[in-house]
Amino acid sequence: MKRIVLIALILLLLAPLAAGAFALWADGHVEQAAAGRVYDDLAAVPHREIALVLGTSKYSRGRLNSFYTGRIRAAAELYHAGKVDGILVSGDNGTASYNEPAEMRADLIALGVPAEHITADYAGFRTLDSIYRAGDVFGLDSYIVVSQPFHIERALYLADQRGHDAIGYAARGPQGVHFQRNRAREVLARAKAVLDVEVLNLGPRYLGEPVYVNRRTASDS
Repeated sequence: MKRIVLIALILLLLAPLAAGAFALWADGHVEQAAAGRVYDDLAAVPHREIALVLGTSKYSRGRLNSFYTGRIRAAAELYHAGKVDGILVSGDNGTASYNEPAEMRADLIALGVPAEHITADYAGFRTLDSIYRAGDVFGLDSYIVVSQPFHIERALYLADQRGHDAIGYAARGPQGVHFQRNRAREVLARAKAVLDVEVLNLGPRYLGEPVYVNRRTASDS
């Protein structure tokens, strides 16, 4: 009996260490998968037909969320520079009172992106959903992910799992303590992403009928 208790105690002590080691490994695994594909220089970004903008809340603690505003501005930059011909905004619309894609669409229009070249994905509840739905619902296999660099790396890792040819354009975001707090959370998010796709084989919450992503054509130029 004492031996069983001792083994149980050892396992309880080792479990957090194993989980921590896995999280650190997953963090590096995801970073390596995205190496060389995240751009922060607009001029250097290769052309893709569509930019996929990953959603987040517009406001945080009663103030504009700089993660959100950075993504919207970056997407508008890509469009106006001719780096993309259309934009897919993907975010959470889980309730009638919370609609990330509608807010992103409205703010892109305010920055001069034509409404007819913006398509909304209202079931991008998390990054995995946005990436999987980009291919399975919206028919994309080549696109530019728009978010902050650490988030883009996870998105590109997930895109690789679907066989997508994806790159990223880094949006500006907060620095200092706020950045460090979110970067720490990202370590756990990456561990979950690796578990979701390489162990549990999870998919998005919803799929649905195919949807065409609106884009600029030669006649619009």
